[in-house]
Amino acid sequence: MKDYIIFIDASADIDRDFAASHDIRFVPMHYTLGKEDRLSTGPEPIEIMKQLYNGQRNGDMTQTSQITPQTYLDTFTPVLKEGKEVIYLSLSSGLTKTFDNVCMAKAELDEQFQDVHIYPVDTLSATGGIGLLTEAAVKNKENGMSASENAENLKELSHKVCHVFMVEDLMYLKRGGRISAATAMIGTVLNVKPILIIAPDGSLTTLRTKRGVKGALKELISTWEATRDKSLGSRIYVVHADAQDRADAIISAAKNIDSDVDPAQDMLCPVIGAHTGPGMAAIIYFGDREAITK
Repeated sequence: MKDYIIFIDASADIDRDFAASHDIRFVPMHYTLGKEDRLSTGPEPIEIMKQLYNGQRNGDMTQTSQITPQTYLDTFTPVLKEGKEVIYLSLSSGLTKTFDNVCMAKAELDEQFQDVHIYPVDTLSATGGIGLLTEAAVKNKENGMSASENAENLKELSHKVCHVFMVEDLMYLKRGGRISAATAMIGTVLNVKPILIIAPDGSLTTLRTKRGVKGALKELISTWEATRDKSLGSRIYVVHADAQDRADAIISAAKNIDSDVDPAQDMLCPVIGAHTGPGMAAIIYFGDREAITK
């Protein structure tokens, strides 16, 4: 079996120690921090992320750009030249055209390299959802799966990753073209907090709204409890956009329901945070993705 490297991109949130100890590599992505263009090559320092969210609170416009096919070629070619293969876990095709770009790069690399290949996986996920799948990819590799076998398993598993989150202000998602102007208006009325999910097709969908932060956080937990799949483990990812109190509340509530819960917690990466704004809080887990919308 050929050796292979697991890649993710800077739209992912993952336990930093886990990523470092298992040689998880990152495809870089650009984002703006105020007027500064930055290249994110992995988990950003907490102080940088706080600077991003404080800037948003003060009116900074934040933007991101897609990964180009050339970036994939530059990133993957050295690994293939070493005789190793690549699994790449991509940000959901329902949120960006990035997956199309990596497929273009793959077609070119397949012509150049006959004996080693890259295996792009459309995760239908973002942030900690990619983190969950990356942990699964490492476990699969340690259990002896080849790159192709691992990629196929991850494609199946991607349909079981559930993302449930609240945002403070939908206008950030509207500016990025992720939701319509009409939908964005919901969050401006009567202290309503929108609850969103990444739908089964990988796109963003507003699930429902709740009055106030407490109501929204309670909805996140009740949705997790009703749709989680214990057979896939007790791991959850709790990510937040400079809203530590909300993340703490989610973890505390989850542990009160199930003391075996194994949380990974991180501040939301800038590439995704640029579109959600400060105050976002999410619980991400393996479960029944279809049931969430019922």
